Amino acid sequence: MKNTTKWKLPHLIKQKGNYYSGDSYYYVEFDDFFIAVLADGLGSGELARKSSSAVINIVKENPHDSLDDLLTKCNEVFFNNELRGCVIGLLKVDYKQQTYSYVSFGNIGIIIVTEGKKKRNIPVSGYLSGIPINSKVHSGELTHNAVFFMFSDGVNERQLTNEFYKHKSMSRTIEWYTLQQKLSMEDDTTLIAMRYKG
Repeated sequence: MKNTTKWKLPHLIKQKGNYYSGDSYYYVEFDDFFIAVLADGLGSGELARKSSSAVINIVKENPHDSLDDLLTKCNEVFFNNELRGCVIGLLKVDYKQQTYSYVSFGNIGIIIVTEGKKKRNIPVSGYLSGIPINSKVHSGELTHNAVFFMFSDGVNERQLTNEFYKHKSMSRTIEWYTLQQKLSMEDDTTLIAMRYKG
């Protein structure tokens, strides 16, 4: 593991109402790849936080696994226990192959902007609960200055992308998002914005 050197990673988390946020995130860079995960536990409060944290721990312990395997392991953590389940987004960037791959289960949004073109995920509906699941991992070619957004519910995807295309600036988009959260916020919300510099 090493410090992130190929990425510009402004990210922000905003929380309202609950002492415990149900949103959890994690990212780490190795010599060959980068991986990021965003999870939102069902419900609210401490139990939602425990559910999302359980998923984050799986990714921390198994970062070299494929996204399919990681999603399966994350789902299995909810089998036969008191945790409620969660929705999840996973992103992995392979430096050797110069590719990225991602998968989303539930209402975690992922947007990729490469060479001015936007690609968005269509998440599998439902949530991780310990019941067997089917998912599809999407992939694409990595390009210099590729931008990745991962976000939980509470972020308006259309407004987010419109703001990004208007200014062509990730920093300005983050500033806009911060202002929006100050003006109106109903739920735990997380936005992670990443630009690949490699």
